[in-house]
Amino acid sequence: MTSLSFCVFLLCLPFYSSASTNDRPIIGVLAQDLRTPRENYTSYIAASYVKFLEAAGARVVPVMINKTAEEYKTLFNSINGILYPGGSASIVSSGYQRAAKIFYEWLLRLLLTRTNTTAVALPLDFTDEAKGSRIFKGFPAELMEDLASEPLTDNSHKWSVSMLTYNTTEELKNFYKVLSTNTDGDTEFVSTMEAYDYPIYGTQWHPEKNAFEWKKPHYPHSPSAIKTTFYTGRFFCQ
Repeated sequence: MTSLSFCVFLLCLPFYSSASTNDRPIIGVLAQDLRTPRENYTSYIAASYVKFLEAAGARVVPVMINKTAEEYKTLFNSINGILYPGGSASIVSSGYQRAAKIFYEWLLRLLLTRTNTTAVALPLDFTDEAKGSRIFKGFPAELMEDLASEPLTDNSHKWSVSMLTYNTTEELKNFYKVLSTNTDGDTEFVSTMEAYDYPIYGTQWHPEKNAFEWKKPHYPHSPSAIKTTFYTGRFFCQ
């Protein structure tokens, strides 16, 4: 059994805003499956987690396992954060895992904005941070010029992290530097980023499709597009 041995805090509302400090937070604590369930007793929340949050000024509500999506949605919209306790509950197959996944996926949606980018190749609008970035360090200067002027990056997504969300979310700004952006004509969004202090990288575009996929007509296959696949892959494998 794969279990979680540490606790995780997730902020739900309003995670991505610059709202002032909330002096009356409501925090959910996720229940865990019992190893040996009994009749009418299948899950538990350790009192120490409740006291821990109450001591910091929060009001605490239980988030029970095996509830409906509708019940979880109502709760999600009513709390300011949720704590996932550590323990022996499986993070692969359990009521704890299923509920945790639901709340985590809903939280991610708060960070995302719908964009019209399901089938389009775009050039990259590089930021000043790209010049000293790790991910683009090994790219030839000529290829960087082509990436900035030619549609060499495939975009096949409906959701993006908008620059508005990035600029108003201190957690994102302090952790990631934006290396390039793009726009669908209405919304500017992050297209390449890397963490300041950790080997964590993200591209909203698909570097692998240029050289190896042919299903969609917008996939770029020019010599520079193929080089983009190679240099991006080489960076990740170094």
